[in-house]
Amino acid sequence: AMLARAARARATLDGRSYVIPDDVKALAVPALRHRVILSPAAQIDGRLVEQIVSDLVDQTEAPR
Repeated sequence: AMLARAARARATLDGRSYVIPDDVKALAVPALRHRVILSPAAQIDGRLVEQIVSDLVDQTEAPR
């Protein structure tokens, strides 16, 4: 819900009454990083939460 609200706010600030996929992509990491807990193995491997969320967003196809 927070990501959706933030995306709507970003769209409004950009002068749009609708959200585009770029709004969601731009806000995904800041809105979701606190929700991810890395496994000990991921921590040892040096994985970053921000990179994991970013990779997931990049792999997710936007609806049409």
